[in-house]
Amino acid sequence: MSNLLQVRDLHKSFMSGSQRLDVLIGLSLDLAEGEMIAVTGVSGSGKSTLLHLLGGMDRPDRGSIRIDEQDLPSLSLLELARFRNETVGFVFQLHHLLPEFTALENVMMPLLLREKAAPEARTAAMEMLAGVNMEARAHHRPGELSGGEQQRIAIARALVGKPRILLADEPTGNLDPHTGESIASLIRTLHERHRLSSIIVTHNEKLAQICSRAHRLEEGKLRPLPA
Repeated sequence: MSNLLQVRDLHKSFMSGSQRLDVLIGLSLDLAEGEMIAVTGVSGSGKSTLLHLLGGMDRPDRGSIRIDEQDLPSLSLLELARFRNETVGFVFQLHHLLPEFTALENVMMPLLLREKAAPEARTAAMEMLAGVNMEARAHHRPGELSGGEQQRIAIARALVGKPRILLADEPTGNLDPHTGESIASLIRTLHERHRLSSIIVTHNEKLAQICSRAHRLEEGKLRPLPA
């Protein structure tokens, strides 16, 4: 397997008042094509910061993030926006669905942003909703759906644009154990079905166990966990 993502010597700090907080300190990581990596760690260790950097939502202080030999920190804001829309699918702990739109309209949104024709976007969105067993809820708004159903819609939205990389930040963290286990299984199934390369931030041991390998983020670096 070839590496799709290469991260080298990543540093990221934030200011808290007059104090500088060093969150990532020389972090390195390789993600191979088709691999599914779990990242664990205590709250505040920098897991979400790492995903934001890998997805082009923020820039590191220094270090390289290369995807297919393309260095993300060197891209313009417009190029980063295109990268996020076309290459990366994001799933968050909170679904961030738009409450005034139906499930179908929420899933269509990334394609409409690419200026896809509405009928084409609608067809692709319905196919993705079927893939997460939510086609029967296509015309419901988020407020009419359970937490697990909303997360399934969010996953469909993340994958409708056929990204190569899935980044998920505590995708089961806001769900009860049974629903969380169902979502974990769904993510693994979709990872394989869509031939994704995935990085999953999670406290869910069962989700971490079904990943190819797991790392713990501590003291600003990733440390491999035993299989």
